[in-house]
Amino acid sequence: MEVLRTPDERFAGLPGWSFEPHYLEHATPDGPLRMHYVDEGPRDAAVTALCLHGQPTWSYLYRKMLPVFTAAGLRVVAPDFFGFGRSDKPVDGWYSFDHHRDSMLAFVERMDLRNVMLVCQDWGGLIGLTLPMAQPERFTRLLVMNTGLGTGAVTEGFRQWRAYANTQPDMAIGKLMKRGCPVLGDAEAAAYDAPFPDVRHKAGVRAFPNLVPDRDDAPGAAISREAAAFWRERWRGDSFMAIGMQDPVLGPPAMRSLHKLIRGCPPPMEVAEGGHFVQEWGGPVAQAALAHFKLA
Repeated sequence: MEVLRTPDERFAGLPGWSFEPHYLEHATPDGPLRMHYVDEGPRDAAVTALCLHGQPTWSYLYRKMLPVFTAAGLRVVAPDFFGFGRSDKPVDGWYSFDHHRDSMLAFVERMDLRNVMLVCQDWGGLIGLTLPMAQPERFTRLLVMNTGLGTGAVTEGFRQWRAYANTQPDMAIGKLMKRGCPVLGDAEAAAYDAPFPDVRHKAGVRAFPNLVPDRDDAPGAAISREAAAFWRERWRGDSFMAIGMQDPVLGPPAMRSLHKLIRGCPPPMEVAEGGHFVQEWGGPVAQAALAHFKLA
């Protein structure tokens, strides 16, 4: 398995990002992969926020929420999925729903994260929302934003996004982020390009849209349906939902459907100006969630 590792210098001086990198090695049949994560706040904090990004972003997406969490005394752990951020990037063939899920389950277990507040959006939710049923004793809270469960049905909006993404093998990620987040400055948009020096580093970006389960027997669909039942019937934790109302793919209709699945979830927070990458408007979301959880 050929694996690329983005040079460290590409992450120097990113705006709003002064957090030390940490690494954990994940064993695979084809050799080890190194996962990057941010780990801020006290290691013995009562609550740990596990922040999972999506496609085509990385843990940088949480830079506006992370300080709010740590100021309230939480530990914040934000890993990069393989293929993204500072994590290793297999060039081809490795990427699958199960590989991503298994690597994140192993990460949570090896880090021995407990009393976890799962914070997720986009693929961070497609994968992240399937984790608590496998380790229910570790998860106590959920903060969910603009995502869904890959149960086998997809919307026309997603099909259009996937078709577009498949025409962009060298996707201009910074430009995409700037279009979706007018609040971004040029240097912030460039920070989303930092993990990808060239097209060969973008295999994970290319893979994700085609890994969304789009039929009943697609890889990941059955486990996602099982997760839907877990959230509807067995979830005993506390939940908070925020919706970026300008998201054309995973916006209000998709999130209202997800809301119905989450046992005991209160009415969502609506971020009127927020788009798909609602973490870019994330400071007030983090504050509202902490107030709801009585952690502020």
